[in-house]
Amino acid sequence: MGKKLYVGNLSFDVTDQELEQAFSEYGEIVSATVVVDRYTDRSKGFGFVEFAQEEDAQKARETMNGKTLNGREIKVDEARPPRNRDRDRDRDRDQDRRSGSYGRRSRF
Repeated sequence: MGKKLYVGNLSFDVTDQELEQAFSEYGEIVSATVVVDRYTDRSKGFGFVEFAQEEDAQKARETMNGKTLNGREIKVDEARPPRNRDRDRDRDRDQDRRSGSYGRRSRF
C-alpha cells in the first residue's frame, strides 16, 4: 500500500514535475501534485507526493524534511486524510442556530 506525504513551504514557482523529480530518488512515485488556488491558478505553497511503497515514503520524509527546494526550506510530513466538508458545514450551521446569527457575521 502506498503512502502520501504532505510537502509544505514550497516556493510558489515549483511545478508538479519539479516536486516529483525532487522526491523520485527515494522510490516509485504514484503522484506528485502542487495545490493551486482554483480562482487565480497560483500555487498555495504546498503539495502532496504519493509513493507506491510505504518504506520509500518514510525514507523520503526523514531525508527531505528541512532540505532546501528552489530556495525554500521545505517541511515534509505524513499527509492527513481530507476533512469532511459536509460535516464541517453542518457543525457551523448548528453553531449559527444556537448563537442566533443564522449565517450573519458580527460587526466586531
